[in-house]
Amino acid sequence: MLEVSIIIPNYNGIEYIENCLRSLKIQVNLSDLEIIVVDNGSTDGSNDLVRRKFPEISMVQLRENFGFCKAVNMGIKAAKAPYVILLNNDTQVHEYFVKELLDGIKRYPKAFSCASLMLNYNNRAVVDDAGDFYCAFGWAYARGKGRNSSEYLKEGKIFASCAGAAIYRKEVFDMIGYFDEDHFAYLEDIDIGYRARIYGYENYYIPTAKVYHVGSGTSGSRYNEFKVKNSSRNNIYLIYKNMPTFQIILNLPFLIAGFIVKTIFFIRIGLGFEYIRGLRTGFKMSERKKKISFKKRNLWNYCKIQKELWENCFKILRKF
Repeated sequence: MLEVSIIIPNYNGIEYIENCLRSLKIQVNLSDLEIIVVDNGSTDGSNDLVRRKFPEISMVQLRENFGFCKAVNMGIKAAKAPYVILLNNDTQVHEYFVKELLDGIKRYPKAFSCASLMLNYNNRAVVDDAGDFYCAFGWAYARGKGRNSSEYLKEGKIFASCAGAAIYRKEVFDMIGYFDEDHFAYLEDIDIGYRARIYGYENYYIPTAKVYHVGSGTSGSRYNEFKVKNSSRNNIYLIYKNMPTFQIILNLPFLIAGFIVKTIFFIRIGLGFEYIRGLRTGFKMSERKKKISFKKRNLWNYCKIQKELWENCFKILRKF
């Protein structure tokens, strides 16, 4: 019985995708595995490489680069299995990666997603992402980034899963909606994880599911104009969409402080204009988009989320 479909969005990933797909072909105890590559209009020949070297793999070919969200949504809708794994093309997975994620999400009936332990591709003792968190400052951050993986071996709840290497319960998408394609890329995984939390689902971290991640394989670097502008835009949109008005007012002092600090940071590294322009675009974008409707039955979920947003502020401040 087909239990899991793996969806890999690809855009000009010829340098990485063959290694990624070969690592998936040697997964232990999983003979029936569906792999879907969704190509975002690549022009580097990576789509031809997949067809030629991996003819058994399904491909969805898009005519241009529609972004991460549309690509993975197309893959999720095409998937035949009840669980879907989203995987970046610039990764190499451990031989038990799929099994550990699948076993992990089955342990938690209320889990929407489970995140893997993402390790630095070139230094495999160093964490790239051990679960994503969000705080009342309006900051999203990857737990453990740059630290030794031995510190992050405990399984447990997280705010959201990094969509670069995570498993999702497919049926939940039909209830809460798919990845928001207005995001195009960046913070879309925080957004959908937040949305799932509003509906009463949880997200978990499974450290035994290991993946080695090059990082910024498509965008090119940790900080660049495209990434900074889109991330700041999406952060405004994420807040507007997921927080009821009373929650925005409650968090306003934290949010103002957080955005001031980020503005100063990006000015110092020469990307202040892109960051501020992204914020302005985010406000304009929010004016014409719909918020998630507040429902009284979800009030307790909002309370739990708010408590976590405040707690995560103190956690991140302790790092400085």
